[in-house]
Amino acid sequence: MRDSLIEGRSRFYARIVRPWRIVDLSQGPLPVLFLLDELLHGTHSHDRWTGAEAILRGLVERGVVGLITTHDLALAEITEALGDRAANVHFEDRMEAGEMKFDYRLRSGKVQKSNALELMRSIGLEV
Repeated sequence: MRDSLIEGRSRFYARIVRPWRIVDLSQGPLPVLFLLDELLHGTHSHDRWTGAEAILRGLVERGVVGLITTHDLALAEITEALGDRAANVHFEDRMEAGEMKFDYRLRSGKVQKSNALELMRSIGLEV
């Protein structure tokens, strides 16, 4: 589902329908595997954290397996409340000749290095 001015749907509304569908499927008889990119992106940090925590807790309690990607380090803290039923992993990156390069090796824990400011500077933004 996409945002649409004509149909009166915001981008955020479109983004909350996807996790709702996963929650709905998790109540059925079949196992569910999910992959979500930037869960609840498009709202302020408090609502994003509260909503993401509730969604993840519900999915974990139903035995659903999946991955969520995020650049929001606060969301990475949700795994602490879920104990050994959830884990943070990350990729490492480096700037090489003005380009961001990833090694695509999963490492345990939350990412420790920020890359956005370095990337902004690489295109000439004064940050």
